[in-house]
Amino acid sequence: MKIIILGAGQVGASLAENLVDENNDITVIDHSSERLQALQDRFDLRVVHGSASCPDTLAEAGADDSDMLIAVTNSDEVNIVACQLAYTLFNVPKKIARIRSQSIVTREQELFNTDAFPIDHVIAPEKLVSDYIIQLIEHPGALQVANFADGKVGLVAVKAYYGGSLVGNALSALKEHMPNIDARVAAIFRRGKAIRPQGTTIIEADDEVFFITASQHIRAIMSEMQKLEHPYKRIMIVGGGYIGENLARRLEKENSVKLIEKDLKRSEQLSELLSNTIVFCGDSSDPELLAEENIEQIDLFITVTNEDEANIMSAMLAKRMGARKTMVLIQRSAYVDLVAGSILNIAISPQQATISALLTHVRRADLKHVYSLREGLAEAIEIVARGDSSTSKVVGQELGKLKLPPGTSIGAIVRNEEVLIAHDTTVVESDDHVILFLVNKKYISDIEKLFQPSPFFL
Repeated sequence: MKIIILGAGQVGASLAENLVDENNDITVIDHSSERLQALQDRFDLRVVHGSASCPDTLAEAGADDSDMLIAVTNSDEVNIVACQLAYTLFNVPKKIARIRSQSIVTREQELFNTDAFPIDHVIAPEKLVSDYIIQLIEHPGALQVANFADGKVGLVAVKAYYGGSLVGNALSALKEHMPNIDARVAAIFRRGKAIRPQGTTIIEADDEVFFITASQHIRAIMSEMQKLEHPYKRIMIVGGGYIGENLARRLEKENSVKLIEKDLKRSEQLSELLSNTIVFCGDSSDPELLAEENIEQIDLFITVTNEDEANIMSAMLAKRMGARKTMVLIQRSAYVDLVAGSILNIAISPQQATISALLTHVRRADLKHVYSLREGLAEAIEIVARGDSSTSKVVGQELGKLKLPPGTSIGAIVRNEEVLIAHDTTVVESDDHVILFLVNKKYISDIEKLFQPSPFFL
């Protein structure tokens, strides 16, 4: 597939890295020659220096015979104009744009169609991050959460701690402990390395365990890995941008919510917009302010400003002063690796959320969802089995007989409204939604080929 990526920032570079190993012809456009040179030094791709919204630049990049254009520059306006040019001048079949402006995103249906701006898919990072944080809040103790099949199935990552009934026991004991609940452990990471889960595998404390189950059973399975945490009720949010405002609005009905915003005008505006949230104008790294607001009673401290350093430092201070749990929004991937799982409980990367949404629309096979996990090293996907036993390599086959790539496991199948946890004897049927976990995302193209039906396959 011939793909043009507009923007060589963190998202554009990460997307190029994800796609370049999958036999795609990638061209990246950016106004920074330094960024482009850094990309070209690392990957086998083509770069074009220039403006992403200039017709001549798009022509030089080969837009006239491209399959897809992905606009992820830092400017909404540039992204929109570039997609319009790609449609009007070059007839590019598929156009995807990252849009940050909430005023535009809320009018997506009216604005993005062939009669207005011909953008096929809009990616709104702030909304994606807000939705993801809400999922984590709904599952206290989870490190990562991925929902599939309209919320019927959940893949959850948890840290195993002493106190969980399965810790120190073999995985096979899970069925003994919960005979009426079906679940599958998709992967185990021990000291950063993947371990293939088998019935005889002993769960150790500090293991990072990824399991798949029907959504209503998630909390029960989590109790096997750790002592269940109480729901978060007292929540403090730092940052009054769209994410902070959106979180407060969604949480204030059933929780005690406080929000700290350093800009006076914005804090006054938030006080009027939010019904049951207490808004403060102040510095979240001020220990006196945190002490006055009883930080030691806070169940969850969430920092979502645009400054990584401010988010990290205020969360560390809050944790030291007694906050039960911290979630930190971090833009720089290097910082995520440094702080995740240390004194700060959960690091949230908007880049990973954006990449997951983009990959869902970019991949070739009939993919419904793609989640980038473990800082982009692993993936969980929902893929639809198409065709029949004469045209498909998977339809009509038992799961145990499928030739899956190394480190790949099938966790569940959703058939109509029924959730089937995967077993070796489970037979794949046409239109099944299959949930897979890949320890190494480099095998995604093999999965796509496996699931793509062919009229020549017998």
